[in-house]
Amino acid sequence: MSLELSPIDKAKFAAAKKACDYVETGMRVGLGTGSTAAWLVRCLGELVREEGLRIKGVPTSFRTEELAREAGIEVVSLEEARWLDVTIDGADEYDGELNLIKGGGGALLYEKIVATASDQMIVIADSSKHVDRLGAFPLPVEIIRFGWQTTKALVEETLLGMDVLGREATLRMTGDTPFVTDEGNFILDLDLKRIGNARQLSLMLNQMPGVVENGLFLDICDVVVVGHGDGRIEVCDIDSGTIEESKVEFEETENLFADIRD
Repeated sequence: MSLELSPIDKAKFAAAKKACDYVETGMRVGLGTGSTAAWLVRCLGELVREEGLRIKGVPTSFRTEELAREAGIEVVSLEEARWLDVTIDGADEYDGELNLIKGGGGALLYEKIVATASDQMIVIADSSKHVDRLGAFPLPVEIIRFGWQTTKALVEETLLGMDVLGREATLRMTGDTPFVTDEGNFILDLDLKRIGNARQLSLMLNQMPGVVENGLFLDICDVVVVGHGDGRIEVCDIDSGTIEESKVEFEETENLFADIRD
């Protein structure tokens, strides 16, 4: 089947396909959430079905779990897996030190737990996600429902003392109702525009009653695989400090592209 993909989808697919090189038979693999991570699940599923790859996948959301099962990947819980060989996930932003903002898809809590329970975290992204300094993408903060208005007010008050350019906190909505995470919590999106001290901000947010977790992933990511619309790939390794380039050839098959609408 011939199917024309957008440049962004081609970039996501290229990054996802390259990231599969980090997965070997017998591994326990954390499976991220979001449109880019969905490409990874499809690519891994194709390897499972057509090349006999045997892995155990730990999904970071109900959506990813459903997609992984449909793709033929064996799904286990983190409790069953205990520790993972690698987690592969997308990101809303990453900087030159491979620090991230994640949570645009609402799964930041599960994503951070799974990523930190892994020997290695690989991020797959298109080139638009790279920033000089974090903060252009709204920072998600997961909060409990009880007293959420008070928590929101405390967050906004705390931001007054932080090195940020914006201080607006907005409750994430789905239509006319608040967005609810898989854990049953709400999310505040902080429009900060620029984060001057991400470590201080993360620490202050997580000390606040009512806050469950924030979307700053600091010193967690090991490698970022960046895809481009023409199939070019850049692999940025924080440990070696190197950037390797390669290219992925697009082979548009019905099995892989039949469900590209996430």
